[in-house]
Amino acid sequence: MQIFRRSKLAWAVAAQVTLTAGYSPVVNAQDDTALEEVVVTGTRREARSVFDSAAPIDVLSGDEFRNQGASDLTTLLRNTVPSYNVNSQPISDAATVVRPANMRGLASDHTLVLVNGKRRHRAAVISWLGNGVNDGAQGPDISVIPAIALKQVEVLRDGAAAQYGSDAIAGVVNFILKDYSEGGSIEAKYGQYTEESDEAMYAVAGNIGLPFTANGFVNASFEYGESDPTNRSVQRDDAAALIAGGNTAVADPAQIWGNPEIEEDLKTFFNLGLNLSGNTEAYAFGNYASKEVTGGFYFRNPDTRAGVFGAGTDADGNNLRLVGDITDDLSGNCPTNLRTDDAAGLQAVIDDPDCFVFNEMFPGGFTPSFGAETEDYSFVAGARGTTDGGLAWDVSGSVGYNDADFFIINTVNASLGPQSPTEFDPGAYTQFEKNFNVDVSYPVDIGLASDLNIAGGFEWRDEEFEITIGDQASWEVGALADQGFSAASNGFPGFGPLAAGDWSRSNIAAYIDLEADVTDNWLLAVAVRWEDFDDFGTTTNGKVATHFQVTDTIGVRGSWSTGFRAPTPGQSNAYNVSTEFNLATNELENNGTIPATSPVAALRGGQPLDPEESTNYTAGLIFELGSFAVTVDYFNIDVDDRLGTSQNFELTEAERDALIAQGVAGANSLSTFRFFANGFDTNTEGFDVVATYSMDSSFGVTDFNLAYNQTETTVESFVAGLIDEVRIQELEEALPETRWNVMANHTMGGWRFMARYSYFDDWYDSEDTLPYDGYGVVDAEVGYSFDNPGFTVVVGADNLFDETPDENPNAAAGVGNLYSQWSPGGFNGRFAYVRLMYDF
Repeated sequence: MQIFRRSKLAWAVAAQVTLTAGYSPVVNAQDDTALEEVVVTGTRREARSVFDSAAPIDVLSGDEFRNQGASDLTTLLRNTVPSYNVNSQPISDAATVVRPANMRGLASDHTLVLVNGKRRHRAAVISWLGNGVNDGAQGPDISVIPAIALKQVEVLRDGAAAQYGSDAIAGVVNFILKDYSEGGSIEAKYGQYTEESDEAMYAVAGNIGLPFTANGFVNASFEYGESDPTNRSVQRDDAAALIAGGNTAVADPAQIWGNPEIEEDLKTFFNLGLNLSGNTEAYAFGNYASKEVTGGFYFRNPDTRAGVFGAGTDADGNNLRLVGDITDDLSGNCPTNLRTDDAAGLQAVIDDPDCFVFNEMFPGGFTPSFGAETEDYSFVAGARGTTDGGLAWDVSGSVGYNDADFFIINTVNASLGPQSPTEFDPGAYTQFEKNFNVDVSYPVDIGLASDLNIAGGFEWRDEEFEITIGDQASWEVGALADQGFSAASNGFPGFGPLAAGDWSRSNIAAYIDLEADVTDNWLLAVAVRWEDFDDFGTTTNGKVATHFQVTDTIGVRGSWSTGFRAPTPGQSNAYNVSTEFNLATNELENNGTIPATSPVAALRGGQPLDPEESTNYTAGLIFELGSFAVTVDYFNIDVDDRLGTSQNFELTEAERDALIAQGVAGANSLSTFRFFANGFDTNTEGFDVVATYSMDSSFGVTDFNLAYNQTETTVESFVAGLIDEVRIQELEEALPETRWNVMANHTMGGWRFMARYSYFDDWYDSEDTLPYDGYGVVDAEVGYSFDNPGFTVVVGADNLFDETPDENPNAAAGVGNLYSQWSPGGFNGRFAYVRLMYDF
């Protein structure tokens, strides 16, 4: 691992110093009081207690993320919110770069992400490979948020499209930034997987709060780190057979399964507030982040990989080599029936200047490496205040940008023959969003136990998705294509002239939100939202939520709402080709995803996409007695016209020719294709249990937390011919039905001890075509804080007892993955770490 990339790290520190220098000490523009028990998500009244809310909300303090070994915020959330799932995504095309996460068993773009209550832009990456549930999802990338910047995270586990708009079907995650005007912290973290001493990660982070003039604050954070790749592979049988047969150029292992390598992972955030008068405040916040992610791909066998090395079989079933005639007039008289076991014949072809085989360049085959350089930034600015008459208002504007510039190395465009490069720039995906919001609220006394809070607002949003053309070698059809060699960069074809372009969509929305305490014990809230999309038309959604305090210790709550999610411009227009392994044939297949409006897709039922529609029901019980509290919440989510990728269709020669004529890169080597479709209706139901207990004794304070989630998804109906049994099984079984964890945190003087057990139920791996049994992991750490000068030392381990999921029985006979790549609790084993912190 390279310990420091000085240029970007220096840039990060300089940027934060520039933001925070030159201000005199003043009072913070916002209240510095910790919001441990108070939430603002899901309501437009004053902040209220978690247990008084009409919907279930998890409140996570910044310390809960600080006291963990991982740095990626998606993993940190998985460790603390049981209804939240994320996997390692070792060989998943672009999903390796931006890992899709799930809440309540739905796709990553069914959860709305906010920062300081403002909509966060989505990532440019579309998750083409996501174990079914996330196939085709395009959600935000929350890994760009440094954990040290967070004051609090609020997870609303309820449908909220009527309050916040598109995507809020499974719920809302609101990241609240630190707003302190003084103090700060510096952290350094190092850890490694104990199975392999060279699989390490490090991160350094800092946060500082300073006054901004005499009436404001600016709070700035950064994090910089790198992570080595991991390897949990076994040698594939086909690669082992090659080595046994004398091919010493084959790597061992030929294909690597594990976490990708992450380099130059820079994350920065700032939050600013300025009191303009006694009741008016200006605010701004934003971020810049960048990183480089490199993951593995599938091994290309030097005897059998079709379109590069292999030319099928002869009448007796013997494998034949693909030999190219590279003369201008095809006069090379190159063999077309050269068997792979004919070593002399292979050498003769290599010695012949008129003939060519890729064994000359890659005698041991090759395994491409695929990744992207990503860049992400956002900026939000606005003003809010309250008039003398009590009208609260908030006007804001924002921009958000995410770019993934892909690369693939150690591969070829086979149709170019010996002129093929081995490194390609396939192009880029870019997402750019703009928002403008006006929100107002006004309390009116109508004789109830509280004022009726009337809130309303207007939103304009514009979303643009762009595909940038790749370098010519990554998509062109070379001279050898007519001889059976595959065109475009093998593994991830570049975006050609047909795929390149930009597409945008704008929409406007208006909402009204009413909330009041009807009696001292009864809260009632109603919301209605209307939106108009320039390509989908209008939609109107509503929500009713209530909370009733039965006794001082018992409360009940519930909600009903409708919701929607509009297909993104990327989902409506993107082309992609993914290389996938067919376990039945033990062969790699190129699977293309084409727009639903493509003429070829139309032959199989493709048509313009419509928004998804949802109906949510929840019912909950709250019990509080002293320092013990428990909530039990049932949820039921119907999603109609659910959007996802169709089943894979076998391409006919006519359809392949049509795609080639359209200019689809790599179409000459496509085996199957799919497209987006509103192909099925699902029902997702389950319940969450959250319990907390605090015990104070002469030995210190111990806090206990239990969080349990049970979620089951059923495909209620589907369009026959678009959705097959494989897709249905993925949607219903790919995620564990049950997840839970229990944690104890004990503090005694300067000491702190933490232990957590997390359990993950069974799941189905659609690529291994196997169900896997559930398993559990134990995390533990111990820390000590010195009073002076404010240092804290923490040592700990994630997966302390080095538990791993069940091994894949077909690993060697298949693609070498020792464990299921979709293992919900990870598959890398014990991760030990040490963390040093200094608070000032």
